Amino acid sequence: MSARWRLALLASLALATACSAPPKRVEKAADLPRFTYPVPAELEPLVRDPERFAALARDVRRDTEATLAGYDIAEHATRRQLLGLVMMLDLIEGRWDEALRRSEQIRVLQEKPADKLLSGMVVRAIVAAVKKTGERNTPAYQAEVARHVAEELARLPYPVIRNDIQRAKAGMETLGETVALGRVRNVLQPVASRTGHLSSDMVPALVSARYSLEFNLPLKAALVEAYGRYLLANKVDKPDIWAARDVTLPAGRPYAPVPVVVWDSGVDTALFPARLVEQGAAPALIAFDRFALPSAEPLKPIPTELRSRLPALLDRSKGLSDLGADIDSPEANAVKTLLSTLPPAQYKTVTEELQLVGVYQHGTHVAGIAMAGNPYARLANARIEFGHTLLPDPCPTRELEERGAANFARYVAFARQTGARVVNMSWGGNLRSYEVALESCGIGKDLAERKALARQYFDLHLKALTAALASAPDVLFVVSAGNSANDPTFNDAYPAGIVLPNVVAVGAVDKAGDEAAFTSYGPTVLLHANGYQVESLVPGGRHIALSGTSMSSPQVTNLAAKMLAVKPSLKPAEVIAVMRNTADRSEDGRRVLVHPARALAAVGYRP
Repeated sequence: MSARWRLALLASLALATACSAPPKRVEKAADLPRFTYPVPAELEPLVRDPERFAALARDVRRDTEATLAGYDIAEHATRRQLLGLVMMLDLIEGRWDEALRRSEQIRVLQEKPADKLLSGMVVRAIVAAVKKTGERNTPAYQAEVARHVAEELARLPYPVIRNDIQRAKAGMETLGETVALGRVRNVLQPVASRTGHLSSDMVPALVSARYSLEFNLPLKAALVEAYGRYLLANKVDKPDIWAARDVTLPAGRPYAPVPVVVWDSGVDTALFPARLVEQGAAPALIAFDRFALPSAEPLKPIPTELRSRLPALLDRSKGLSDLGADIDSPEANAVKTLLSTLPPAQYKTVTEELQLVGVYQHGTHVAGIAMAGNPYARLANARIEFGHTLLPDPCPTRELEERGAANFARYVAFARQTGARVVNMSWGGNLRSYEVALESCGIGKDLAERKALARQYFDLHLKALTAALASAPDVLFVVSAGNSANDPTFNDAYPAGIVLPNVVAVGAVDKAGDEAAFTSYGPTVLLHANGYQVESLVPGGRHIALSGTSMSSPQVTNLAAKMLAVKPSLKPAEVIAVMRNTADRSEDGRRVLVHPARALAAVGYRP
């Protein structure tokens, strides 16, 4: 055999061995490969033009399929996300049977009850309609999609899927071309203009935008009608399991005062008279601004030019919440019309204003939940400033990240100074968000450098936060699991991924105890509480219902503070143990539903 043929044979054997090698087990999202894609100077023509888009789609498909084939991914959510990206490409390219196959793979990986039932429903309807009518984006095709969706929904248990259908309907109602292309125009375009490349963190937004133009927008009316008819035909409210479990502590008993720190976006402390921890003659406060510098502001500052419009912005926030719960209110109708008909030039302003008011009201809403029904709770305000802009402002720098990391110890020192027994933390960060921020700001010469820098910054913050929480072993830190519908430990997230005896992460369910579509989950999520349409205060005293794991963790903070009022000798680990031992566990083992009445009875409370 000639040397050339021997080399060819060895190469073939090597290739066969590589192809037959078992997938590499991946226990962390950070260990999956990342990719960079060249993109043209203008992204919108790329998204709109099938031929231009095809070249990018080919490369994205190649890399995503290779990742799925080459890695045994420990977390189902990440595998579903990658399969979903390829499935969108299948539909865009008219690979109908492959889209169905991919859809079924996603369905098998679903973990939440509602997701198991609804997964792939619209995809199946699209493919069936295309095959029956032989066309797309015609009245006959749209009617056929609506018919298939309606038929599937009619067979499904309404109590399990109601919340998801309400959210799906709201998403379609607020969709317009400006919303579909808003992230491409305002977030991805600046990066592409500066570098000519986008990472695999950002490119999926291009695919989603193309999918929205091809499928979501043409089917908007049909899907809104199908979802709306289903909800209208099943106007049955879900049972409220929480009202019977709740306990309001009566005033005048010899219970201990319990200082509670709300470490959040700021609190309107004027709404809690005579129930505050004081420093001198003023409410106890520690605050750092977005530059991680000390601040005297108890709430996120509202720009002067927006202060007169604050009531209208709060109306928009209420409208979004109402829309997601299928509540027909003037505010819901106004925000639906605003977003679905938004001119492109207004996208950035309107979106950032919505995010600003969301941050502004967040901490007060959380505090209202944490303090409810407990005259022995005393509130202290620890403000951390969350960003609200589409692009990072300020951009990450080593100096900024070091200041932010150092501030964690200062917040916890403040909690100790106030005598806090419980601290609520309805916020978090994750490794991937650091990478995206660096890319958005044009920091790092390439993907590898950004990845290394993001790891340094994330580890700096994680180490500092973990050490700070561990330094206060007698303080219970109640943290929200997150709204990413994934595992915080797999995705390197804090504080939900931190394991300490005085830290408990809380997932969200609705008033019937059904798992929320948005809630994260995993081994560190030890308790679940209502986080769906929870009514509470916002600055100024108005009541608004909001949803999120941000609303579920203060429910547990509330319970912990009541338990400590009744039995102040409890240690954090004991509080967690009592709450878990008195909770109800769901049949699927995924939810540990706190039971305030039982937990308080277990520590000696008697009505």
